[in-house]
Amino acid sequence: MHSIFMQSSSMADSIMSRAATMEIPINSNGDSRTIPEDDGLEQDLQQVMVSGPNLNETSIVSGGYGGTAEGIIPTSSIKGSNMHHSGSNQSGMAEEATRGIAVEKFDIMKKWGLNTYKCTKQLISERFGRGSRTVDLELEAQIEVLRDTKRKYENVLRLARALTNHFYSMVQTQHALGDTFADLSQKSPELRDEFGYNAETQKLLCKNGETLLGAINFFVSSINTLVNKTMADTLWTIKLYENARLEYDAYRADLEELNLGPRDAVTMARIEGAQEEYQAQKDKYERLRSDVTIKLKFLEENKVKVMHKQLLLFHNAISAYFAGNQQQLEQTLKQFNIKLKPPGDDKPSWLEEQ
Repeated sequence: MHSIFMQSSSMADSIMSRAATMEIPINSNGDSRTIPEDDGLEQDLQQVMVSGPNLNETSIVSGGYGGTAEGIIPTSSIKGSNMHHSGSNQSGMAEEATRGIAVEKFDIMKKWGLNTYKCTKQLISERFGRGSRTVDLELEAQIEVLRDTKRKYENVLRLARALTNHFYSMVQTQHALGDTFADLSQKSPELRDEFGYNAETQKLLCKNGETLLGAINFFVSSINTLVNKTMADTLWTIKLYENARLEYDAYRADLEELNLGPRDAVTMARIEGAQEEYQAQKDKYERLRSDVTIKLKFLEENKVKVMHKQLLLFHNAISAYFAGNQQQLEQTLKQFNIKLKPPGDDKPSWLEEQ
């Protein structure tokens, strides 16, 4: 068992040593050429490294001289001549089970380490123009359009929230101003009518403003769902697809390199294994590419449907408010099934909860 862990450590050291000794260009002065900072490369390397296997599902007993707690049998529970024989059988079974677990975990670590090395090598080769990568021009163009659309919609969402905050402050000011005019109307007989109709005007504006806030809030909520849930889900699938593409190209390059070598018995066995791994990565890549294509199609349809409704709502509500058409403003909310907070509700408003 100890030798297995020594082999695992040796394999890991070998992989890291190979990665560390990759070719780095040197200038005429003997200094490494300055490589411009590449945040994307660092993030991609982090993405490759963090996807390691989970080895916490079972336990490993080092040394091979004991088993898990379930494999320990108290001697007080065993009587007669069968005690020695039964104890030996249980000990042997526990040792075999532990050895099997250790070998399985070593294989997982070995596979993950080799996969990480190959993907890191492929990623660096692509970034420095030394390796080829699989490119789907049409799909990548659609992905770039989605990312650009998401950035623009995030800006719309930010501005709509800013408009809501400013308008909410104005409505609160109008409410306070209306209360002040109403109070002065009672205390200033000579200006009672003037203060009175100004108080009524501010109260009406305040009521219409609260109605408009309800419409804008619905608009903001819908855009937020579209950007931070629907688009984000599609972009997550795209990230999985891009990782699968990197793995596919890494195993493709490994197979091509083996095919250029000698054709002895050992190499042929390695080529056969590499061919199986390449085919598995190719199937995974093609499956995720199909998933991305389908999600992009449905996302575009959903985006058009949602934005058609929300832009119509936003236009009608804004136009009715600034035209002073209270009836049209209220009709707009009914048309889109928007419910306002009932008067006298002591719960904080949606804006106060932000």
